[in-house]
Amino acid sequence: MGMAEYKGKVKNIQDTPFGYTLSVIGGKWKMVIIYLLAENEPVRFNDLKRQIGAITYKILSSQLKELESDGMVERKEYPQIPPKVEYRLTEKAKTLLPILEGLCEWGAKNQHP
Repeated sequence: MGMAEYKGKVKNIQDTPFGYTLSVIGGKWKMVIIYLLAENEPVRFNDLKRQIGAITYKILSSQLKELESDGMVERKEYPQIPPKVEYRLTEKAKTLLPILEGLCEWGAKNQHP
């Protein structure tokens, strides 16, 4: 279903496919995390933190947990000391990559007018 099918019928954005999509990838960091995992997977927690920079450990941890609960990120823990945890995109998340590529193309065309 596209946007046109909802024109004039939306009472609550959360009830639309667009609302669902925003609930999964919305916010300041989730698309950044998905982008970085797509570029470098698998990625360890501290490497992801280093690549993002401005995010706190607490926020990164909560964003990864939300992405994992939404079926977008897979977490693999290795039984060793010190603990080793890697993150990668799920197949569901990979279906979003063409859309992210489209956003990158839009940015490339419009970044410098």
